[in-house]
Amino acid sequence: MDKLPPSSPFQPSDFAETHPGLSLLRLAALLAEGSEADEETLDMMFEQMEVGALDGLAPADIWAEFSRGLMGPRPGTMVKALRECGVLEQIFPEISAVFGVPQITDSADEIDLGALLVASLDEAGRRAAPLEVRAALLLMHAGKSDSPREHLPVHYRHIERAIPRIEAACDRYDVPERCRDLALLALHECERVQRASPVRAGPLAAMLDRTGAFRDPDLFEALMLVATCDYFGHGGRVGETHPKVDLLRAARDACAGIEGDDIAVARAQAIASAFKSERWADA
Repeated sequence: MDKLPPSSPFQPSDFAETHPGLSLLRLAALLAEGSEADEETLDMMFEQMEVGALDGLAPADIWAEFSRGLMGPRPGTMVKALRECGVLEQIFPEISAVFGVPQITDSADEIDLGALLVASLDEAGRRAAPLEVRAALLLMHAGKSDSPREHLPVHYRHIERAIPRIEAACDRYDVPERCRDLALLALHECERVQRASPVRAGPLAAMLDRTGAFRDPDLFEALMLVATCDYFGHGGRVGETHPKVDLLRAARDACAGIEGDDIAVARAQAIASAFKSERWADA
């Protein structure tokens, strides 16, 4: 490990650790700098995992190294390599299990959830997204791995299955509370963002309230970034912004300054006026 990319945050001494699990995870994090793992590297990582390199490694150390890679410019590359060498199944079985599972897209085509996860994480890297956005993209599909095969590529009741898995993964590594909160919010709301409609002002106002647009603007913007990275992770999309995110921001702006009683109705009316919609009260 004597040749590292010029921009790498690592030094050769970072790999000279007493615990081999740290070196294994730091090698994986290095892949998030943008280099695809070759077969030799994957074989070496697999062999290290097989002989117990991760045994006895403290959860805090695992998260420290994994999150360092998650913040790299191409975190999806790291996750893909960890999955291919078997390490992801050891540290995040909830995430490893979604690879190979189909997901329907808004064009009625299908995409492999693992491929979507990798691409959306790399999109988050391209957009310099904060850690909580990347963690949400990593975790929010956790309930889809065991959807009944007869229902695929639709994932009925995946939210109920995902909640305990996201909680367990966050508890396992003492993941920052902001990451947990955004992952759970994205689980409930990200697919609703994709279905947002300008002719349904009532539901738009309710979604804005649920997602923190008025009480926690930073959380709302983090969710919008999750939805944007997920949207472009599907591939074949052009532009820099997600049209449904643009819609929600315009709806939020239409509600600026509204206070007083019956605020939900007033916000819906303001959105209806902004979008010239008569269906603002639709549930």
